[in-house]
Amino acid sequence: MAANVLSLYRRITRWPAGHWLFSRAVCFKAPYFASITPSIETLEANRCVATIRHRRKVSNHLGTVHAIALCNLAELSAGLMTDASLPPSMRWIPKGMTVEYLKKAVGTMHATALPLQPIVAADEGYDLPVEVTVVDPGGEPVFRARIAMWVSPRRA
Repeated sequence: MAANVLSLYRRITRWPAGHWLFSRAVCFKAPYFASITPSIETLEANRCVATIRHRRKVSNHLGTVHAIALCNLAELSAGLMTDASLPPSMRWIPKGMTVEYLKKAVGTMHATALPLQPIVAADEGYDLPVEVTVVDPGGEPVFRARIAMWVSPRRA
């Protein structure tokens, strides 16, 4: 996204339909995420909340939200949180993801991404674990992911 995604989020979400517009802008920059039609509800340093509605295009043959749609939601929210939290001298890329499917995912899914350690400027790259918990409309966890982000200094 932009170098200052948090500033863009704060500016756009003040407008009517701003959350919708910001969410579409994210999908324009990273088109694959449009497949789940996410809504970015909250973006701040060290926290991102995103949702997807349960509809046919994210459903599996059992009528629940597909596991990969949940993975996409987790990666999107973790990436936005990381981008919004990084010092300007740093950059990031996901290295891996470990997931747990806790129960059937039915209804609108709410993902919350949080870093598991402080995000800091450094002279060398480091691993940053990000935990994403996805809950159903009743607040029950249905999915959990730990995403390994690689954070490193930007090239000059």
